[in-house]
Amino acid sequence: MQSLAMIENWPVPTAAAAVVRADGTVAGSYGPTSHRFPLASVTKPLAAYAALVAYEEGAVELDEPAGPDGSTVRHLLAHTSGLAFDEHRVTAPPGTRRLYSNAGFEVLADHIAKATEIPFAEYLHQAVLEPLGMTATTLDGSPAKDGVSTVDDLVRFAAEVQAPRLLDARTVLEAMTVVHPGLSGILPGYGHQKPNDWGLGFEIRDAKSPHWTGSSSSPRTFGHFGQSGTFLWIDPDARTACVALTDRAFGPWAVEAWPPFTDAVLAELRRG
Repeated sequence: MQSLAMIENWPVPTAAAAVVRADGTVAGSYGPTSHRFPLASVTKPLAAYAALVAYEEGAVELDEPAGPDGSTVRHLLAHTSGLAFDEHRVTAPPGTRRLYSNAGFEVLADHIAKATEIPFAEYLHQAVLEPLGMTATTLDGSPAKDGVSTVDDLVRFAAEVQAPRLLDARTVLEAMTVVHPGLSGILPGYGHQKPNDWGLGFEIRDAKSPHWTGSSSSPRTFGHFGQSGTFLWIDPDARTACVALTDRAFGPWAVEAWPPFTDAVLAELRRG
Protein backbone atom coordinates (compact mmCIF):
# COMPACT_ATOMS: atom_id res chain seq x y z
CA MET A 1 0.00 0.00 0.00
CA GLN A 2 1.55 3.25 -1.17
CA SER A 3 -0.28 5.28 1.48
CA LEU A 4 1.70 3.57 4.25
CA ALA A 5 4.89 5.16 2.93
CA MET A 6 3.60 8.48 4.31
CA ILE A 7 5.20 7.49 7.63
CA GLU A 8 8.56 8.27 5.98
CA ASN A 9 7.62 11.95 6.29
CA TRP A 10 6.67 11.79 9.96
CA PRO A 11 9.18 13.66 12.19
CA VAL A 12 10.05 10.54 14.20
CA PRO A 13 13.23 8.46 14.54
CA THR A 14 11.49 5.12 13.86
CA ALA A 15 8.01 4.24 12.61
CA ALA A 16 6.24 1.15 11.31
CA ALA A 17 2.68 0.61 10.14
CA ALA A 18 0.39 -2.05 8.70
CA VAL A 19 -3.16 -2.54 7.50
CA VAL A 20 -5.05 -5.79 8.14
CA ARG A 21 -8.42 -6.67 6.64
CA ALA A 22 -11.32 -8.25 8.50
CA ASP A 23 -10.46 -11.63 6.96
CA GLY A 24 -7.02 -11.47 8.56
CA THR A 25 -5.05 -10.78 5.40
CA VAL A 26 -2.43 -8.04 5.59
CA ALA A 27 -3.19 -5.42 2.94
CA GLY A 28 0.21 -3.81 3.37
CA SER A 29 2.98 -2.94 5.79
CA TYR A 30 5.85 -0.47 5.94
CA GLY A 31 8.88 0.02 8.14
CA PRO A 32 10.43 -2.27 10.76
CA THR A 33 7.31 -4.22 11.71
CA SER A 34 9.25 -6.49 14.09
CA HIS A 35 10.71 -3.56 16.06
CA ARG A 36 9.46 -3.42 19.66
CA PHE A 37 7.91 -0.09 20.63
CA PRO A 38 6.48 1.10 23.96
CA LEU A 39 2.71 1.18 23.46
CA ALA A 40 1.66 3.63 26.18
CA SER A 41 -2.16 3.57 26.26
CA VAL A 42 -2.47 1.20 23.29
CA THR A 43 -1.82 -1.26 26.14
CA LYS A 44 -5.40 -0.71 27.29
CA PRO A 45 -7.20 -2.59 24.49
CA LEU A 46 -4.97 -5.61 25.18
CA ALA A 47 -5.76 -5.43 28.90
CA ALA A 48 -9.46 -4.96 28.15
CA TYR A 49 -9.48 -8.02 25.90
CA ALA A 50 -7.97 -10.07 28.72
CA ALA A 51 -10.67 -8.74 31.05
CA LEU A 52 -13.33 -9.86 28.56
CA VAL A 53 -11.77 -13.33 28.41
CA ALA A 54 -11.98 -13.42 32.22
CA TYR A 55 -15.66 -12.45 31.89
CA GLU A 56 -16.38 -15.21 29.37
CA GLU A 57 -14.52 -17.73 31.52
CA GLY A 58 -16.78 -16.82 34.44
CA ALA A 59 -13.99 -15.42 36.61
CA VAL A 60 -15.67 -12.00 36.76
CA GLU A 61 -19.00 -10.45 35.78
CA LEU A 62 -19.19 -7.11 34.00
CA ASP A 63 -21.64 -5.74 36.56
CA GLU A 64 -20.00 -7.04 39.72
CA PRO A 65 -18.56 -4.48 42.18
CA ALA A 66 -14.99 -3.40 41.39
CA GLY A 67 -13.18 -0.21 42.31
CA PRO A 68 -14.86 2.66 44.20
CA ASP A 69 -18.21 2.23 45.94
CA GLY A 70 -20.92 1.78 43.32
CA SER A 71 -18.43 1.03 40.56
CA THR A 72 -18.31 -2.19 38.53
CA VAL A 73 -15.98 -3.95 36.10
CA ARG A 74 -18.01 -2.32 33.31
CA HIS A 75 -17.45 1.16 34.80
CA LEU A 76 -13.69 0.56 34.99
CA LEU A 77 -13.50 -0.62 31.38
CA ALA A 78 -15.55 2.36 30.15
CA HIS A 79 -13.73 5.07 32.16
CA THR A 80 -16.86 5.87 34.19
CA SER A 81 -15.77 4.59 37.62
CA GLY A 82 -15.11 8.11 38.88
CA LEU A 83 -11.41 7.46 39.53
CA ALA A 84 -8.98 10.24 38.66
CA PHE A 85 -6.59 10.08 35.71
CA ASP A 86 -3.45 8.83 37.42
CA GLU A 87 -4.45 8.74 41.09
CA HIS A 88 -6.45 6.21 43.06
CA ARG A 89 -8.75 9.04 44.13
CA VAL A 90 -12.50 9.28 43.47
CA THR A 91 -13.55 12.49 41.74
CA ALA A 92 -17.14 11.69 40.64
CA PRO A 93 -19.90 9.16 41.34
CA PRO A 94 -19.71 6.11 39.06
CA GLY A 95 -21.55 6.42 35.76
CA THR A 96 -21.87 10.21 35.82
CA ARG A 97 -18.77 11.42 33.93
CA ARG A 98 -16.27 10.06 31.40
CA LEU A 99 -13.04 10.40 33.36
CA TYR A 100 -10.22 8.78 31.40
CA SER A 101 -8.31 6.86 34.05
CA ASN A 102 -5.06 4.91 34.11
CA ALA A 103 -5.83 4.22 37.77
CA GLY A 104 -9.10 2.57 36.75
CA PHE A 105 -7.29 0.05 34.56
CA GLU A 106 -4.83 -0.67 37.37
CA VAL A 107 -7.73 -1.34 39.74
CA LEU A 108 -9.37 -3.51 37.08
CA ALA A 109 -6.21 -5.58 36.64
CA ASP A 110 -5.87 -6.06 40.40
CA HIS A 111 -9.50 -7.18 40.55
CA ILE A 112 -8.96 -9.77 37.80
CA ALA A 113 -5.71 -10.98 39.37
CA LYS A 114 -7.52 -11.63 42.65
CA ALA A 115 -10.45 -13.34 40.91
CA THR A 116 -8.23 -15.62 38.81
CA GLU A 117 -5.40 -16.00 41.34
CA ILE A 118 -2.99 -15.23 38.50
CA PRO A 119 -0.86 -12.04 38.26
CA PHE A 120 -2.45 -9.87 35.59
CA ALA A 121 0.58 -9.77 33.27
CA GLU A 122 0.62 -13.57 33.29
CA TYR A 123 -3.14 -13.73 32.77
CA LEU A 124 -2.82 -11.40 29.77
CA HIS A 125 -0.09 -13.64 28.40
CA GLN A 126 -2.12 -16.83 28.85
CA ALA A 127 -5.48 -15.41 27.74
CA VAL A 128 -4.49 -13.23 24.78
CA LEU A 129 -0.83 -13.00 23.83
CA GLU A 130 0.09 -16.68 23.72
CA PRO A 131 -3.03 -17.90 21.86
CA LEU A 132 -2.57 -15.18 19.21
CA GLY A 133 1.15 -15.85 18.78
CA MET A 134 2.07 -12.37 20.05
CA THR A 135 5.52 -13.55 21.12
CA ALA A 136 7.15 -10.11 21.05
CA THR A 137 4.57 -8.46 23.33
CA THR A 138 5.10 -7.98 27.07
CA LEU A 139 3.44 -6.10 29.90
CA ASP A 140 6.24 -4.67 32.00
CA GLY A 141 4.30 -2.64 34.57
CA SER A 142 0.97 -0.83 34.56
CA PRO A 143 -1.80 -2.52 32.53
CA ALA A 144 -2.84 1.00 31.55
CA LYS A 145 0.34 2.03 29.76
CA ASP A 146 3.37 -0.27 30.08
CA GLY A 147 2.93 -2.70 27.20
CA VAL A 148 5.67 -3.19 24.61
CA SER A 149 4.87 -4.70 21.22
CA THR A 150 5.47 -4.77 17.48
CA VAL A 151 3.36 -3.96 14.46
CA ASP A 152 3.46 -7.65 13.53
CA ASP A 153 1.97 -8.64 16.89
CA LEU A 154 -0.68 -5.92 16.88
CA VAL A 155 -1.74 -7.02 13.39
CA ARG A 156 -2.53 -10.40 14.97
CA PHE A 157 -4.56 -8.65 17.67
CA ALA A 158 -6.40 -6.44 15.17
CA ALA A 159 -7.26 -9.51 13.09
CA GLU A 160 -8.62 -11.21 16.22
CA VAL A 161 -10.84 -8.27 17.15
CA GLN A 162 -12.30 -8.18 13.63
CA ALA A 163 -12.93 -11.95 13.51
CA PRO A 164 -12.89 -13.15 17.14
CA ARG A 165 -11.66 -16.62 18.06
CA LEU A 166 -10.82 -15.97 21.72
CA LEU A 167 -14.15 -14.27 22.47
CA ASP A 168 -17.74 -14.64 21.38
CA ALA A 169 -18.45 -12.12 18.60
CA ARG A 170 -21.31 -10.74 20.71
CA THR A 171 -18.85 -9.80 23.46
CA VAL A 172 -16.68 -7.91 20.98
CA LEU A 173 -19.78 -6.16 19.63
CA GLU A 174 -20.56 -5.06 23.19
CA ALA A 175 -16.98 -3.82 23.59
CA MET A 176 -17.34 -1.56 20.54
CA THR A 177 -20.76 -0.26 21.64
CA VAL A 178 -21.08 2.93 23.69
CA VAL A 179 -21.32 2.38 27.46
CA HIS A 180 -23.28 5.13 29.26
CA PRO A 181 -24.16 7.15 26.13
CA GLY A 182 -24.11 10.93 26.29
CA LEU A 183 -21.36 11.40 28.87
CA SER A 184 -18.92 14.18 28.08
CA GLY A 185 -15.28 14.33 29.07
CA ILE A 186 -11.71 15.04 28.05
CA LEU A 187 -10.12 13.02 25.27
CA PRO A 188 -6.41 13.31 26.20
CA GLY A 189 -4.60 15.43 23.63
CA TYR A 190 -7.82 16.54 21.94
CA GLY A 191 -9.72 18.41 24.62
CA HIS A 192 -13.32 18.31 25.76
CA GLN A 193 -15.64 16.10 23.75
CA LYS A 194 -19.42 16.09 24.08
CA PRO A 195 -20.17 13.28 24.04
CA ASN A 196 -16.91 11.44 24.77
CA ASP A 197 -18.01 7.95 23.80
CA TRP A 198 -16.24 4.75 24.88
CA GLY A 199 -17.02 1.07 24.79
CA LEU A 200 -15.41 -1.58 26.97
CA GLY A 201 -11.74 -0.58 26.80
CA PHE A 202 -12.00 0.88 23.29
CA GLU A 203 -12.55 4.52 22.39
CA ILE A 204 -15.35 5.02 19.85
CA ARG A 205 -14.97 7.73 17.24
CA ASP A 206 -18.62 8.69 16.65
CA ALA A 207 -18.67 12.39 15.67
CA LYS A 208 -15.74 13.55 17.79
CA SER A 209 -13.85 16.55 16.48
CA PRO A 210 -10.94 17.02 16.60
CA HIS A 211 -9.91 13.36 16.54
CA TRP A 212 -6.84 11.24 15.87
CA THR A 213 -8.52 9.15 13.13
CA GLY A 214 -9.44 10.50 9.70
CA SER A 215 -12.25 12.71 8.49
CA SER A 216 -13.38 9.77 6.35
CA SER A 217 -13.28 7.26 9.23
CA SER A 218 -16.73 5.87 9.94
CA PRO A 219 -18.43 6.88 13.21
CA ARG A 220 -18.22 3.19 14.22
CA THR A 221 -14.41 3.28 14.17
CA PHE A 222 -12.94 2.24 17.50
CA GLY A 223 -9.49 1.75 18.94
CA HIS A 224 -6.90 3.63 20.97
CA PHE A 225 -3.88 5.87 20.67
CA GLY A 226 -0.93 6.17 23.02
CA GLN A 227 1.21 9.01 24.31
CA SER A 228 4.28 7.19 22.97
CA GLY A 229 3.15 8.08 19.44
CA THR A 230 1.17 4.92 18.73
CA PHE A 231 -2.30 4.03 17.51
CA LEU A 232 -4.57 1.16 16.54
CA TRP A 233 -7.93 1.76 14.87
CA ILE A 234 -10.52 -0.66 13.56
CA ASP A 235 -13.13 0.59 11.11
CA PRO A 236 -15.97 -1.97 10.87
CA ASP A 237 -17.51 -0.20 7.87
CA ALA A 238 -14.23 -0.38 5.94
CA ARG A 239 -13.66 -3.91 7.29
CA THR A 240 -10.09 -2.87 8.02
CA ALA A 241 -7.73 -2.10 10.89
CA CYS A 242 -4.55 -0.04 10.93
CA VAL A 243 -1.61 -0.08 13.35
CA ALA A 244 1.09 2.59 13.51
CA LEU A 245 3.89 2.61 16.08
CA THR A 246 6.60 5.23 16.56
CA ASP A 247 9.24 6.15 19.10
CA ARG A 248 8.38 9.83 19.42
CA ALA A 249 5.96 11.06 22.08
CA PHE A 250 2.50 12.14 20.93
CA GLY A 251 2.27 15.86 20.28
CA PRO A 252 1.31 18.44 17.63
CA TRP A 253 3.21 16.42 14.99
CA ALA A 254 0.79 13.50 15.51
CA VAL A 255 -2.30 15.70 15.56
CA GLU A 256 -1.18 17.00 12.16
CA ALA A 257 0.09 13.75 10.62
CA TRP A 258 -2.29 11.01 11.69
CA PRO A 259 -5.69 12.07 10.21
CA PRO A 260 -4.43 12.58 6.62
CA PHE A 261 -2.55 9.30 6.88
CA THR A 262 -5.73 7.47 7.88
CA ASP A 263 -7.71 9.21 5.12
CA ALA A 264 -5.07 8.16 2.57
CA VAL A 265 -5.19 4.54 3.78
CA LEU A 266 -8.99 4.43 3.56
CA ALA A 267 -8.99 6.10 0.13
CA GLU A 268 -6.48 3.56 -1.21
CA LEU A 269 -8.59 0.71 0.15
CA ARG A 270 -11.72 2.12 -1.50
CA ARG A 271 -9.90 2.31 -4.83
CA GLY A 272 -9.30 -1.40 -4.40
